Amino acid sequence: MSCATTFTITRLSAAAFDRSIRGLATLLADTVAGGSSLGFTAPFDHEAAAAWWQTQRPAVASGTLDIWVAEAPEGVMGTISLAHPHKPNARHRAEIIKLLVHPTTRGQGLGRTLLTTAEQSAARTGFRLLLLDTESHSAADHLYRRAGWTPYGTVPGYAADPGGELRDCTFFYKEVG
Repeated sequence: MSCATTFTITRLSAAAFDRSIRGLATLLADTVAGGSSLGFTAPFDHEAAAAWWQTQRPAVASGTLDIWVAEAPEGVMGTISLAHPHKPNARHRAEIIKLLVHPTTRGQGLGRTLLTTAEQSAARTGFRLLLLDTESHSAADHLYRRAGWTPYGTVPGYAADPGGELRDCTFFYKEVG
């Protein structure tokens, strides 16, 4: 892809989510195949990715999970999700999950754009505190630091990457709104 690629970023309704599962599954499978530590290990194919996205449908339908997609003529090239809290004492905070940018699209600012989209939406919704975690020293780790997120701890060997190797994980927060 050229640097001139234009992306359309859309927050998915429940119906749009159902129509987007195929593209989201392709994005997730390709991102995991590219080595990103997203909670899945190899082998992880399109069917497994689609099945995982299907498990998210009830949360999307109930409004406790917001999902945005970035689309280009080639299809879904990025996504980010904002998980709303389930506990009454946590109504002021939300969690950023599954920020994915297709390997062929990286380096064009899409990850930062998706992150900003979710942060701004969270602030408008009334959330004041956002949390996330990511593999330490990864491209995502660097993105979050550049975007003003504060690391509050690192856990050694927290999760396995797609190849099964244990990786450290850094936890971040950001005050918004």
